Amino acid sequence: MDGHGTDQPVCPAREVVHEVGDAVLLRGVRVGSEGAVADVRLADGRIAAIEEPGAGAEGAEVFEGGTLLPGLVDGHAHLLQWAQFRRRIDLSGAASADAAAQLMTAGPPDGELLLGAGFTDGLWPDSPHKSTLDVVVGDQPAVLLSRDLHTLWCNSPALRLLGRDHPSGVFVEDECMRITAELPRPALMVTDKWVLEATEAAATRGVTAISDYEFTDTVADWTRRLEIRPPGTRVRCVLARYLLEQAIERGHRTGMPIAELLTVGPYKLFVDGSLNTRTAFCLERYPGTESTGELVTPPDELEPLVHRAVTAGITPALHAIGDAATRIALDAFERCGSGGRIEHAQLVAEADLARFARLGVTASVQPGHCPDDRDVAERYWAGRTAHAYPYAALHRAGARLEFSSDAPVAPLDPWDAIASAVTRTDDERPPWHPEQCLPLPVALAAAAGGRTAIREGDPADLVLTSVDPAELDPRGLREIPIRATFLAGVPSYRAEG
Repeated sequence: MDGHGTDQPVCPAREVVHEVGDAVLLRGVRVGSEGAVADVRLADGRIAAIEEPGAGAEGAEVFEGGTLLPGLVDGHAHLLQWAQFRRRIDLSGAASADAAAQLMTAGPPDGELLLGAGFTDGLWPDSPHKSTLDVVVGDQPAVLLSRDLHTLWCNSPALRLLGRDHPSGVFVEDECMRITAELPRPALMVTDKWVLEATEAAATRGVTAISDYEFTDTVADWTRRLEIRPPGTRVRCVLARYLLEQAIERGHRTGMPIAELLTVGPYKLFVDGSLNTRTAFCLERYPGTESTGELVTPPDELEPLVHRAVTAGITPALHAIGDAATRIALDAFERCGSGGRIEHAQLVAEADLARFARLGVTASVQPGHCPDDRDVAERYWAGRTAHAYPYAALHRAGARLEFSSDAPVAPLDPWDAIASAVTRTDDERPPWHPEQCLPLPVALAAAAGGRTAIREGDPADLVLTSVDPAELDPRGLREIPIRATFLAGVPSYRAEG
């Protein structure tokens, strides 16, 4: 498997107790990649001391050896969809609509809704259509979600179940997201446990914080989940567009604590669609068409919303994939006199690179998408791929880079993002536009939410790897063993043995 599969292990439910005060001693650890060896003491949620090797344990829990790094952050994930995706039929290997339909027969033939996820139809020789599913699946309702989350494909029984009539059964962009939110799912207690398990699985890969971009009231969802048990990571509750006024009425501001491990996240707005659906809004037309993509939120709607959020202390996070959409997003920030976040920035005009740093706009990027999308990009952004996924160019221009997975679009594993950013490939092919490869230290910082060092007094959100990442090849980076993850100085994960 190339690191982008979906067969992630489902962690058994466990109680995570987050208490400060119990000391931990990390004995003889390398402090940072290629750093010096020292003893590191954690207490009261912080890095209490970095000492010469040989410190006494003095009753502390001891971890021996390894490389200590800042805790990793997934700055953009859809946690409910990721939790469900881990239990859906995997369509990532389907090379055609017919092949995807055939994979759906792997589901239980019991009349319940069949759910598949992960298809990419941009290179298919045929198009998804309800009739294709009807022939293969029969009377059982079936719903298939694309890897980029922008296309939903239903058969006729599923359309009837959802109370909709549609000529093709294929929904994109806003319709896709609305229907996805309406899909039948198990009881809340069940899905809440699935989501908590997903955060615990993330902790096994060194993740200490996740921004949840689910298109729901994430504040209410996560407050409810705390009644079951704390998550395995910190969670930033991202605000959906339709909840802005409610969030302002609640007095929510980005970064504000809600409860233990929960804070208010940014405010998500869509400027355009996606590459795979050819709805990313671009400066040039898609080959063989008159279309430049879809502008989901035009400037006259976007800018008042950005201004409203900023004046309320809420950071806007603007989904922009095409170069025209990215420019519109930057224009909105400039006219509102604010910084913020651009989510994805997959195609950026050269003239716009320096604007990220000048305006204080974070480039929230998903390096795992780069090798996944290279073939689709070569077809639909032909002649422009030198400006696609331009991580090194953004870094050279001074932009703040933060990594994420956009799970379930890519697995919620930051090492996949790190390896993809450093190598620009995930198979036997040479790097795609190697001039855009990032140095490992830059990638590690971007995967840690911008945190670059381990210092006394800093929060003890940390990951202890078995080996120094600098010693590993790309495959080794993707599979790096994690010895322990610490959340406020308390182990949220520890390897067995």
